[in-house]
Formats: sequence, structure tokens, C-alpha cells
Amino acid sequence: AGILKKAREIGVLCDAEVGVVIFSSAGKLSDYCTPKTTLSRILEKYQTNSGKILWDEKHKSLSAEIDRVKKENDNMQIELRHMKGEDLNSLQPKELIAIEEALNNGQANLRDKMMDHWRMHKRNEKMLEDEHKMLAFRVHQQEVELSGGIRELELGYHHDDRDFAASMPFTFRVQPSHPNLQQEK
Repeated sequence: AGILKKAREIGVLCDAEVGVVIFSSAGKLSDYCTPKTTLSRILEKYQTNSGKILWDEKHKSLSAEIDRVKKENDNMQIELRHMKGEDLNSLQPKELIAIEEALNNGQANLRDKMMDHWRMHKRNEKMLEDEHKMLAFRVHQQEVELSGGIRELELGYHHDDRDFAASMPFTFRVQPSHPNLQQEK
């Protein structure tokens, strides 16, 4: 704790960048860094000024990979701005032609996707229309069957006496021309 206090005092009195890292025998970490900087920045300065390598090859390769990804990201940001039509003044005609071709290809792909979507929509619409027609036909059939059954009920229970003879079978009808049925005079 006393050493960390002295590090703070040196940082303030000397206007210096101070960094202290202490590990106790129990493995407890104590560290201090002046408010103007970070510990990693102090270590980078130390490595640069002393020439001593603090990081192993694995860390170097990770750092190189990070730098590569950052550069790739920057290039993609520039390319995206170009695709949006921004910052085109710095490009050569050959680069502009390549961007135009990429945009035309993208537009053609978009048009194809839209046509596929439209065809699928039309196919679904046709299927729904066919299903609607089939269901409407079934409903009509059921209505006809239902109205026919109602007509039969009406004929069976609400008939006139005049219709009674017409509904009787032929064999049960009395024939007025038969000699036994003639009136005697």
C-alpha cells in the first residue's frame, strides 16, 4: 500500500506516467496507473523504448490478426460507401466500371428474387382460389341436399287431399269404368 501511495505522489509531483503492478506472496494483485494513461499503453512504451519483447509469438500473431481484420473492415467500409455512391471522386474509370457491374448484377439478382416471390404468390393465390371454388361447390351441394330434404318433408306432411290419389300406387286406385263400380239406375 505504501508503494502505491509513493507511485501516486511521483505521478503528481513529476507529472510522469507511472504504472505499478504488485503480486503478493498469496497471489493477490495490486496495481496503479496514472489517470492520464493506461497500463497497456505504459507497457507498450516500455517495450518500444527498451527494445525488450514482452509478448510472445502467440500474442504477436493475434495482434497481427486484429490489425488485418481492422484493415479489411476499413476497406469494406470504403467499398460500401462507394456502392452507396459516396466518395467516388477518388476512383479511376476502371474501378467505376467494376462498381457499375456489381450494382447491375445486384439489381438483376434482386429482380430475380422479386419475380420468384411474385410467382410463388401467384401460385398460392391460384391454390386458394381453387380451394375456395371447391368449398363453395361443397356448400352448394349441401344446400341442395338440405333444401331437397325439406321439400320432401313438406310434401310428406303438408299435402292436399287432391294430391293423395296421385301419390297412391296404381294398383290401389279404383277404376270407375269397372262394371262393379257402375251405379245402378
